[in-house]
Amino acid sequence: MNPPAPRPRARRVRSLVTALALVAAPATAVVGTAGDASAATKVSHATATSMFRQAGVTWSSSGNCSDRNVASCTSFDQLNLTSAQGAQTLKKAIGCALNITGGTETGHASGTYSHWNGYKLDLGKSTCLTTYVKNTFTYIGVRGDGAPQYRSASGNVYADEGNHWDVTYYNCGGC
Repeated sequence: MNPPAPRPRARRVRSLVTALALVAAPATAVVGTAGDASAATKVSHATATSMFRQAGVTWSSSGNCSDRNVASCTSFDQLNLTSAQGAQTLKKAIGCALNITGGTETGHASGTYSHWNGYKLDLGKSTCLTTYVKNTFTYIGVRGDGAPQYRSASGNVYADEGNHWDVTYYNCGGC
């Protein structure tokens, strides 16, 4: 009986590199399906809070919780990586306090670019943030619900919903 033919070296190296990449990848990140350009990289609540903590971004919840399925919580479970990076980029740019008051929890409007799908964050209003948005970004008119909107140079949209900014992150904002 003949021994099995050895696998070609290049294929073994590729397999080993792929295996090592999977082992080294953070367990909290979930990557979209290969070949699907619209699939976003998702992060867990723990990964997002770690990223925010490193950047000096704070978050709060009226329910003092982080359960994605409870509307009074502030959850970052299944947040798009680019949304988390966008908040980090904004914090660096404004140079003042930045507090997230809404994430991927239930209770927000539905849609492709929604909170639930990881594209949106609600940011607590502050004079510093409001001044930065209005003086730096381009006013693009009012949304269907009457909220004034501003577009950043990178294309992210900031809607003034009265007591907070509703931000749609299409990208990381130049991270």
